[in-house]
Amino acid sequence: MAKKQVEVEENSEEESFEEESEKETEEEETAEVKPATIISTEEVFDIEHIPGVGATTARKMREAGYKDAMGIATASPVGLAEVCEIGEATARKIIEVARSHLKMNFITGTEMLEKMKKVKLIKTGSKALDALIGGGVETQSITEAYGAFGSGKSQLAFQLAVNVQLPEEQGGLNGDVVWIDTEGTFRPNRIMQLAKVKGLDPERVLAKMHVARAFSADHQILLAEKVPELFQQHPNIKLIIVDSISSIFRSEFVGRGTLADRQQKLNKHIHDLQRLADRYNAAVYITNQVMAKPDMFFGDPTQAVGGHVLAHASTYRVYLRHSKGDKRVAKLVDSPCLPEGECAFKIDENGISDIEI
Repeated sequence: MAKKQVEVEENSEEESFEEESEKETEEEETAEVKPATIISTEEVFDIEHIPGVGATTARKMREAGYKDAMGIATASPVGLAEVCEIGEATARKIIEVARSHLKMNFITGTEMLEKMKKVKLIKTGSKALDALIGGGVETQSITEAYGAFGSGKSQLAFQLAVNVQLPEEQGGLNGDVVWIDTEGTFRPNRIMQLAKVKGLDPERVLAKMHVARAFSADHQILLAEKVPELFQQHPNIKLIIVDSISSIFRSEFVGRGTLADRQQKLNKHIHDLQRLADRYNAAVYITNQVMAKPDMFFGDPTQAVGGHVLAHASTYRVYLRHSKGDKRVAKLVDSPCLPEGECAFKIDENGISDIEI
C-alpha cells in the first residue's frame, strides 16, 4: 500500500501543474495564485518555488542543467518534459514562469540597445576580416563559414579557439572553448603552434578547450545538448565551435526521401546552438560544406549545404575561397546589419593575418 501511495504522488506531479508533489512549506502550497510575482520577489531564481515543482522534479531539472531562469526560459517544452519526465503542458507552464521572471516581453529600442552592450567580439587576427564581419566574431550570434576544402574554415576555427583565450584588450574574452568535431580535423599540435605565436602557454590553452568527437547525427545533437553541463564546471566558456555542422547529416541522410528528416534534425540542432549563445553570451562558430550546382552556367556554382534551414539560422554567413598561395578571400553573404563585401587575408604557419602590401 505504501508503494502504491508513492507512485500516485509522483504521477500527480506530472498530471497537474497546480498540484505539487511535495508540499514542504505553507508558502509552496499557496504559491500557485501568482507564480510570476512570487518568483520575481526572489533575489535568486529558486526552481523549488515554482508551483508544481517538487523536490523530485527540481532534482531532475538540475541534473539536466536547468538551474537558472534563463536556462528554463530558453528551453523547449518538449525537451524539458522529456528530461524531467513531466507532461508537456506542465513544462510549458514552468517555462512561462521563468519567462515572466525575466520579463521576456516587449521592450523599447532603448532597452534593447542597453542589452546589446553585453555583446562581445572575438578578433580573427586579420583586421580586414574583422572589418568585414563587424569587428570580429560576435557573441550571442552564429557565424557560419562555408567553402570548399582548403578554403580556411577549420584554420579560422583554430585561430578563434586560441584568440578567445586572450585578454579583452588583445581581442579575446579570457574564455574557454567547446569544440564539437565531426570530421576528425581537430589537431592539438596546431593549437599549440598558434598559442606560441600569441605568447600563450600551449598546455594551458589546450586545458581550456573541451573537445568531443561526434560519430552520428544524433550523437552530434546530444553533444550540443550536453554543453550546459560543461558550463556548470566551466562557466567562462565563450566560444562554441562545430566543425563541420553538415558533414554527418550529409552522409547519414541520403536521397530526397530523407531530406525532410534531415532538415528537421538540422533545424533543431542549429536552434539549440543559438539558445546556448543567448543563454551564456557565447559566440558560436560553425563550418559548413559546399556542393556544386551543375545546372548553373554563369557565376560561381558553389552552394552551401543545408539549404534555407542553415541560411536563415546563421546570423553572419561568410563564403571562403582559396586564392594564390596562402591567400584567402572572404565574402560576407548575409548579415542583419552589414552590407555584402569581400576582403583578402592570409593563412600560414603563424595563423591568420593581413596581407602585407
